[in-house]
Amino acid sequence: MQPTVGLVVRIEAKPEKADAVAEFLTGALPLAEAEKRTIDWYALRTGPTTFWVVDSFPDEAGRTAHLEGEIAAALMANADELLAEAPQIMQADVLAAKA
Repeated sequence: MQPTVGLVVRIEAKPEKADAVAEFLTGALPLAEAEKRTIDWYALRTGPTTFWVVDSFPDEAGRTAHLEGEIAAALMANADELLAEAPQIMQADVLAAKA
């Protein structure tokens, strides 16, 4: 499968919950691996409280399935407790990829 679309999601944790967000994202890897239409999934940290999820999909159906999946549901269920603001979800087109 070649990726054609993706997501770039910025997650800003409450300062006292940054470690919990890191643990949540680390623990979400098996869920991402189980998604048949998720080609790539990365959880990144760029600062003490700033996290990113970057992932790619073969088509819009794959991206939609991910957005409606277990990871997003679990994050949103805990958003008030863990996050300083709502996640910034940016849809992207994949222009080039190295697999």
